[in-house]
Amino acid sequence: MDILYYPFFQRALAGVVIISIAIAVIGTYIMSRRLVFISGGITHACFGGLGFGYWLGVSPIAMAAVAAILGSVGVEWLTTKQRLRSDSAIAVVWALGMALGILFIFMTSGYVPELNSFLFGNVLTVSNTDLWLFAGFTLILGAFFLVGFRTIVAVAFDPDFAKVNRLPVKIVNYVMTVLMAVAIVLTIRLVGIMLLMSLLTLPQMVAEVWCRRFSSLVWVSMAVAVIGGIGGLFVSYFIGVPASATIVLLLALFYIVARLIK
Repeated sequence: MDILYYPFFQRALAGVVIISIAIAVIGTYIMSRRLVFISGGITHACFGGLGFGYWLGVSPIAMAAVAAILGSVGVEWLTTKQRLRSDSAIAVVWALGMALGILFIFMTSGYVPELNSFLFGNVLTVSNTDLWLFAGFTLILGAFFLVGFRTIVAVAFDPDFAKVNRLPVKIVNYVMTVLMAVAIVLTIRLVGIMLLMSLLTLPQMVAEVWCRRFSSLVWVSMAVAVIGGIGGLFVSYFIGVPASATIVLLLALFYIVARLIK
C-alpha cells in the first residue's frame, strides 16, 4: 500500500471523506423533498458558468459557483413566485446552462485543458486549498443542520404543515438550495458533471432500504458515501480507471446488494 504515502493520494482520500459527509447531508434533504432533478439542473447550470469563466479568462470554478447559485435560486423563484411547474423550471435551467456552456467554450480561443476533469471528474487533482474549502463548507453545513434540524426536517417532509405552524419555510428552502449549489460546485472536481447526480442520490437510496427516520437516513447514507468513496478510490488505483466511475459503480452495487438482502 505504498500509494498511501503519496501526498496526492492522501489529499484525494481526505477530499473524498470530507465531501462525502457533506453530500450525504445535502442528498438526504434532496431525496426527502423529492428534488433529485433540481440537483441535475444545478449541475448542468454549472457547465454554463465553467464555459463563461473560460471565455472571460477567470476562474471557471468561481463562475460555476455563481451559475449554480443563480440557477438554484432561479428554480426556486420560478416555482414559488411564477408558479411554474418544478420540472419545467428545472428543464429551463438545465438546457440554458448546457447551451451557454457549449457556446462560451466554442468562443474560447485555444484548447480548454481542464474541461474533461470538470465533465468526468479527477479526484487526484484535489489540492490543499480544495481540502480547506471542503472542510469549511462541511462545518457550515453541519452547524446549520444542528441549529435548525427540526425545522429542516419539517420542511423536507411536509412543507405545508411547516407553513401552517409558521416555520420559516421560504428561508429554509432558499438556504438549502444555495448550500446544495455550493456542494455541487465543490464536488465537480471529484466525480464531474456527468456523474454528480448519482453521488447525490445513490447513498440515500441505499439508506432508504433500511431507514425511515431523517436522522437515520443521514447517518447511514453518510457511512455508505464514505465507504463507497474510499473503496472506489482504491479500486480505481488498482485497476487503473477513473475514480469517479468506480465510486458511482460501487455505490450502485451497494444499492443492488441492499435490495437483494432486503
